[in-house]
Amino acid sequence: MAQAMVSALIDSFRQGDRLALARLITLVENRASARDEIIDSILPLAGQAYRIGITGPPGSGKSTLLEELLLKYRKDGKSLGVIAVDPSSPFSGGALLGDRLRMRRAGADPGVFIRSLGSRGALGGLSEAADMALDLLDAFGMERVFVETVGVGQSELDVAENAYTTVVVLVPESGDQIQTMKAGLMEIGDVFVVNKTDREGAGRMMEALELSLEESPAREGWKPPVLGTCAKTAEGVLELQAAIESHREHISQYGKLGNLRKEIGLRRIHKAVSSSVTRALWSDPRRAKLLDRGLDQWLSGAVAFGELVESLLPEGLHAKSQGEGDE
Repeated sequence: MAQAMVSALIDSFRQGDRLALARLITLVENRASARDEIIDSILPLAGQAYRIGITGPPGSGKSTLLEELLLKYRKDGKSLGVIAVDPSSPFSGGALLGDRLRMRRAGADPGVFIRSLGSRGALGGLSEAADMALDLLDAFGMERVFVETVGVGQSELDVAENAYTTVVVLVPESGDQIQTMKAGLMEIGDVFVVNKTDREGAGRMMEALELSLEESPAREGWKPPVLGTCAKTAEGVLELQAAIESHREHISQYGKLGNLRKEIGLRRIHKAVSSSVTRALWSDPRRAKLLDRGLDQWLSGAVAFGELVESLLPEGLHAKSQGEGDE
């Protein structure tokens, strides 16, 4: 897209044009050459929205619950943005589930902007485009910005690292998974929800969660609550909204809210630098030849692993890589 058109879109975005917001999200999702310029232009406007992550296993009813939550927030007059990360089409790379197929009632509200983004085949968490789309919603003036993930793999950790409050949504049948979840979901949730409480076993699941959380130390004075909801009847959704806002007030009083944005930005910079260095390293044909030859030598015992790794590092990093972990 021509520079003049990008500048015009950014100007329209600043004037509150939702179509411009949608087109800018498309540009960052499609990795347009102007995407860094777009983010640099709008970032000074961001930093006011409160970011809420919604994650949990597939089939836990996250989208239905989120829609009910959006409707509650709208009754309070809040402007809302949603990035829903969906599995990508293997053909187009776009989201398999469209905005129109989910959250239709909330999506019809002019105070709500919902956008589905493809996970781009990576179960490993949020895409870079999702981070940028959250920035765009924030800069557009949305008061609450939600990100909902596909709920598998690394995505739970990534959503927690990009949200101020993380809501983990489970179902009564998740009970057998609690021991496994201790290493993952149990450690990232600020609010736990057992959805579909009309199903058998919901009470037992909530008790098991509460018992497990009692064994964990409070994080900066916050003990995650366990709530029961039934999204299709909106039961418990008001309490969920109250719990999210309570956590927001808690971290505000704790003085951490101002630092969270910096922490998110720092992680993004680290990730971007690591990705750039990795691409540069392995796109070098000389290094590819060294690796190919060195691999055979290492497997045959002709060269040590550390020696091989050292030979593949770029100039200037050799000395820094030596002696790590030594006293």
